[in-house]
Amino acid sequence: MNALIKILLVAVSLLVISSCSSVYDKHIQWQAVQPEVFPILRGIGYAPISLQKSEHKTQRMLMAIKASKIAAYSELAEQIYGQQVSSKTTVADMLIENQQLAASIQGLIRGAKVVKSYPVGDTYTTEMQLDFKDVYDIYLANLNRKEIKEVRYF
Repeated sequence: MNALIKILLVAVSLLVISSCSSVYDKHIQWQAVQPEVFPILRGIGYAPISLQKSEHKTQRMLMAIKASKIAAYSELAEQIYGQQVSSKTTVADMLIENQQLAASIQGLIRGAKVVKSYPVGDTYTTEMQLDFKDVYDIYLANLNRKEIKEVRYF
């Protein structure tokens, strides 16, 4: 009987000790993970100067500059996020009655820089680039992607 009590006491002690190890709290220290290579994307936007809706030449030029910059941003967004294409065809009496095709781009571009902006004849051109090293730095400043560096148990 005495041996049975000793075995039971040892078993209960081991159970208490093993369950206590999961009660400890821990502190996790994180460190950022940096990619090995950062690509650089380029986008070019064009806008006609004479077709801008203004009577003043200077204002048409400024509007074309803005439009070409927006077109360059659109090209960068298309490279990053892709382009969504929707199509709809209506058939009546086995003949195509109506056919529609629409494309859209949606995204957020941060860190793009204008490389060149210049007129070529009646067209204004804007060249932009997006260095993903800059995007990575912006990302770290806003949302830290991290991996475990050290775990300390208390």
